Amino acid sequence: MYELIQLTEHDYYIDCPAKIGLVVSGSGEAVLIDSGNDKDAGKKVMRIIQEKGWTVKAVLNTHSHADHTGGNRFLQEKTGCDIYASDLESVYAGNPVLEPVGLYGGLPFKSLRNKFLMAQESKVLPLTEEVLPQGMRLIPLPGHCFSMTGFLTADGTAYIADCVSSEETLEKYGIGYLWDPEASLNTLEVVKTLEAKRFVPSHAPVTENIVPLAELNIQAIQTVKERLKDWCVHPVTFDRLLKMVFDAYGLQMTAQQFVLIGSTVRSYLSSMVDHGEITFEFIENEMFWKTV
Repeated sequence: MYELIQLTEHDYYIDCPAKIGLVVSGSGEAVLIDSGNDKDAGKKVMRIIQEKGWTVKAVLNTHSHADHTGGNRFLQEKTGCDIYASDLESVYAGNPVLEPVGLYGGLPFKSLRNKFLMAQESKVLPLTEEVLPQGMRLIPLPGHCFSMTGFLTADGTAYIADCVSSEETLEKYGIGYLWDPEASLNTLEVVKTLEAKRFVPSHAPVTENIVPLAELNIQAIQTVKERLKDWCVHPVTFDRLLKMVFDAYGLQMTAQQFVLIGSTVRSYLSSMVDHGEITFEFIENEMFWKTV
């Protein structure tokens, strides 16, 4: 774990729970893609950088989740590097309490204010093409997060963040956190057609052909939608529906899983309401969801 893997003359990644990309110039300036899940991850990354004799020029955050921004603050304090993220991702990364607030929908209780949901605060600047290494371009990857962004390098490496889950994760859990299921489906279709020599997902093996894994992720999202429609044939409250989801996918409810999967199910329902697949009604001060 935390092994540096070289892909091309300039492109690397650090093999860790959420892969960290590196693009290194001929002069030894390293641009990191994400920073790991916490301060300790930042320290391990810094040790690798120092052993190679490189310097950290910048950190490009694909999105604001704590496992991708947790090392930001340490690296920024240690090196003075700039950190960049797109749109709302930069707002969340700069104000980490917004993550548990958004997931819970109110003031998060103490057990939600942990490093898994809330990274340390860092100073984050807007991500634009102008701050990228020469030949690199942005790849918009919305769906998992508000405005998640991937990167395609001059050497043909596509760092695609969390737009796909691994086959093992899909088999084990079946449902994972999503902000916008329809946007995720669109992103997966785009990734299938992306011209790149290799793909580096954050939580799946590096591959030269992303299409089979993208298809599995599309199928998983479609399966969740179909099951929700089946469960809502008869009017059902959200709490009852959430229990059905946990039971059907063999999940164990904890405070963290309650907000992550709960938020995901709400996102599915919102999307399906907007597409005319599900509706809702209020009966005696209770909200019920029903398939159209």
